[in-house]
Amino acid sequence: MGRSSSLTITIVAAVLLVMMFGSAYSGNFFDEFDLTWGDHRGKIFNGGNMLSLSLDRVSGSGFKSKKEYLFGRIDMQLKLVAGNSAGTVTAYYLSSQGATHDEIDFEFLGNETGKPYVLHTNVFAQGKGNREQQFYLWFDPTKNFHTYSIVWRPQHIIFLVDNLPIRVFNNAEKLGVPFPKNQPMRIYSSLWNADDWATRGGLVKTDWSKAPFTAYYRGFNAAACTVSSGCDPKFKTSLSDSELQTANELNAYGRRRLRWVQKYFMIYNYCSDLKRFPRGFPPECRRSRV
Repeated sequence: MGRSSSLTITIVAAVLLVMMFGSAYSGNFFDEFDLTWGDHRGKIFNGGNMLSLSLDRVSGSGFKSKKEYLFGRIDMQLKLVAGNSAGTVTAYYLSSQGATHDEIDFEFLGNETGKPYVLHTNVFAQGKGNREQQFYLWFDPTKNFHTYSIVWRPQHIIFLVDNLPIRVFNNAEKLGVPFPKNQPMRIYSSLWNADDWATRGGLVKTDWSKAPFTAYYRGFNAAACTVSSGCDPKFKTSLSDSELQTANELNAYGRRRLRWVQKYFMIYNYCSDLKRFPRGFPPECRRSRV
């Protein structure tokens, strides 16, 4: 299949996602999010089209969505802390609440000037995580805005960077593995100090002379089912099985891109950590390939 055909399929899939979840909505931060902690360190500006979080020696900051979501696609553009960001963590994730919460994580672990960020991903289901994969990025995430997306479906979760898939976590409930599918989740983000572990296992500490550290957000889009609108968790639609397959699965080009990212930019995968799992890998690891 040629590149133009793959692009056409990708566009069709995007259209079908919008048909399934309602119109893709480019959100205003005033309307969609609440600044939840950090006092003045979180700011919404430019008419609600931009948001920033800052960290200093006293406190970090954070925000959360006003709406809860149950399946869909969430996009956010971020420009991460520039310069010496060692010790800082910028977290952007979906989460429910409670001891048995579900969670889908992007975490950006800062580094010394000129050294790459680590993109840390994880999936929690019924309070259990420990499903980490980590990546270097193929660009400098502090120079420009880049789009980080979560596609959350009953079948799987797909993590994307600039619309390139970097990770797929499949539903393996048939193997006894919990999967987040029943608990609505809000969007959260925070910028905080974690120099006890974030950079080289805590060896590199935060240089507070470089504070405040600031991350920027724009371009929030949600093509997702909102609980407040009475979404149907079973997602009964008028689409045919073949249309649903197109909308919910990676096409051949997407699978090639996924393999490219995982071959050249993945730096940790719990599914290949023999020291951590000397008696055998978790059951979902046997079906982690797409």
